[in-house]
Amino acid sequence: IKTLHIKRLVIDSLDAIFAAMAHTDILRHEFSRLLRWLKSKGITAVITGERGVDSLTRFGFEAYASDCVIFLDHRIYEQISKRRLRIVKYRGSSHGKDEYPYLINARGFSVLPVTSLQLNFKAESGWVSSGIRDLDTLCGGNGYYRGSSILLSGKAGTGKSSLACAYASAASLRGEKCLYFSFEESEKQLTRNMLSAGIDLAPLLDKGLLNIQAFRPNHRGLEEHLFEITAAIGAFQPACVVIDPITNFVSVGTSEEVKSMLTRIIDHLKSRGITMAFTALTPGSGRPDETETQVSSMVDTWIALDLKLIGNSRHREIYVVKSRGMKHSHEVCELVMSEHGFSLRSLAQEQIA
Repeated sequence: IKTLHIKRLVIDSLDAIFAAMAHTDILRHEFSRLLRWLKSKGITAVITGERGVDSLTRFGFEAYASDCVIFLDHRIYEQISKRRLRIVKYRGSSHGKDEYPYLINARGFSVLPVTSLQLNFKAESGWVSSGIRDLDTLCGGNGYYRGSSILLSGKAGTGKSSLACAYASAASLRGEKCLYFSFEESEKQLTRNMLSAGIDLAPLLDKGLLNIQAFRPNHRGLEEHLFEITAAIGAFQPACVVIDPITNFVSVGTSEEVKSMLTRIIDHLKSRGITMAFTALTPGSGRPDETETQVSSMVDTWIALDLKLIGNSRHREIYVVKSRGMKHSHEVCELVMSEHGFSLRSLAQEQIA
């Protein structure tokens, strides 16, 4: 240290250095003496150590002698690996006291504080189309606010993904980039299936205006999803983002963890003025305006879809649950989908009942 004029030191690990010492009093004395000497030389030291069986540290005194103690935890939930970081103490600092998810990958060591979110992003005044003229009218005449968050919820088969693709297609046709995260269909399957709704995604993919990233949510943890999603957004620089569906995240985390993750995604996108659309599957016995992810209170516009039996056939219904800052319609309409596109038709009151 004296020869190389070292100012930063890493000792990995403390347990290996003191392995030959059996007496706790001697260990405590030698460790304290080491820290005092390092401080006298103005050296900043990072020292690693193992956790004890029933204590924070192996020997029980390391945390008391240190200025800053950072606790790292690795746990398994539903066969998915999760890492958490907690600052136990940091003398002279008003540090965060919560558990923070962290990730180690090719980009390095990334930590995202859970409670560092602030509502300081600006509110955009422009509009973007939903891709369906009648739905734009239902929302107040112009579609969605630019930079807002949209939730499309409903049971299976109600047309959630189709509405999300209509929105993504409209963005790309305006010359804006759209990033689409698909958790249930591959890019080719989604492209083929949307032809039945009059949406041709292939030319938009070829031009590079639409980017579809398809994978199963349970192949990585929530933290990895969060970092990968934000990294993809940073690399592609889209004006619009679609996540279809967000309810699949429940398979790799609790509802509270999923809500926390989605909150960070929403704030990340809003801070960049990116308009986002999420789809959410409603439980089979639930109403179309119920969600498992508890994200409905955070979104700006919430559109619910449902299936109703009229006569001997099923009909899709659509209505706006809420849309902040808009004079939206409260009418329940029938959603008609065909190879020619989408249209909304008014329903008689007796049909709705």
